[in-house]
Amino acid sequence: MEKHRLNHTAEPAAFQVQYGGADGIKGCEQEETGFRFRGGLVHTRNRIKLSCPVRIAFLGGSITEGAGASEAERSSWRALTGFYLSERLGSEQVSCVNAGVGGTSSVFGAHRLCEHVLSQGPIDLLFVEFSVNDGSDQLDRAEVIRGMEGIVRQMKRLSPQTDICFVYTASERNLSAERPEYIAIHEQVAEHYQLPSVNLAYRVYQWLQAEAAEWTDLAPDGYHPNDKGHALYARYMKEFLEKALSVALSANLSIGPVVLSHSQVVDKSLPKPMDPASYEFAAMALLSGLEEEEQGGIRLISQRGFNRVKLEADAPLMNWRYDTEHLDAELKGAELVFHTWGKSAGVSLLCGPDSGIFEYSVNGAEFVQVNPFDEWCLVAYRPVHFLFPLEAERGPVHVILRSTGLKDERSSGCRVKVLRLLSN
Repeated sequence: MEKHRLNHTAEPAAFQVQYGGADGIKGCEQEETGFRFRGGLVHTRNRIKLSCPVRIAFLGGSITEGAGASEAERSSWRALTGFYLSERLGSEQVSCVNAGVGGTSSVFGAHRLCEHVLSQGPIDLLFVEFSVNDGSDQLDRAEVIRGMEGIVRQMKRLSPQTDICFVYTASERNLSAERPEYIAIHEQVAEHYQLPSVNLAYRVYQWLQAEAAEWTDLAPDGYHPNDKGHALYARYMKEFLEKALSVALSANLSIGPVVLSHSQVVDKSLPKPMDPASYEFAAMALLSGLEEEEQGGIRLISQRGFNRVKLEADAPLMNWRYDTEHLDAELKGAELVFHTWGKSAGVSLLCGPDSGIFEYSVNGAEFVQVNPFDEWCLVAYRPVHFLFPLEAERGPVHVILRSTGLKDERSSGCRVKVLRLLSN
């Protein structure tokens, strides 16, 4: 029986896939302002010119969620950017969606786009921030493109009027006069789809050089900005938005509603995919009601030995502020079977101090054991999202997941806690 061990990372990674290391991309000299306007923010600008309300969503990792800020909803770059737009347009005209989840990469961002963003109503402007976490998870170039392109193509298919803008935040590894590897990969996607981008990392690099300051003055842990760092990010976001929203009213008005659909029909108006295996059709299914009705093309066929529970209120939890209802099993042989259609499937597990080893089989193949326990499990529960290997072609994907009754020597139990089912 094959065994698979989840990789350890410097931060509590929330997404693990079975792919190799990152491909190197040599950086190039960066634009002076850090801004690339490309196709611009046409829809958002038109909404503002017509005095229509706008809803802005922020999809990203812990930096977007507000980690490092003294008050995430008041002093993070996300909150401050929302305040700026509210002051400019009027608070009654602006609403914001916080879809930042710590430790998550663009791959999981594509899977949670519907639940965490589009379920909140029509989105006029989507900021996407994953360059730091994609680098921390050391995803290879192909997987990063699949994730970022998956977000773009899924959004354009389900909500074609939404403006999308990539945001690149700073970390120790990407403060450079040249464009760092993972920002360069994201820029390839932005260029392909003519999306604007804001390179906050480069602007911070410029500021540090001009002020002869240290990055740790703005981000003591090397990743998460303090209030001063978040304020600097927000200052550059304001500068970008003032320029991007100042262009005259476009004749191409697009203010229609979002029509959510899980149809796997490719939008022919989009450019050809950079990678046909992108996560354009990625979905994440809640377990509630999944036995009676499929969600995102996922159907729970059967389960035995699992109990539907919520995490106890006093249980330590990180990187998740949503409902913790999940299917929980500890005894060997507990089994969950689900079906989807596409190129891949996976699970999101609540991993923590008592997590055990599970095994899975896809389309009748040999069972593969997975030990999800890492050093972060000793600290708290958190979602860890595991994708099974890609299928060669789109088609039926039948998954069996079982508890083995085995555990890591550091774990206090053998529990398997299934939080979400994934597909693409």
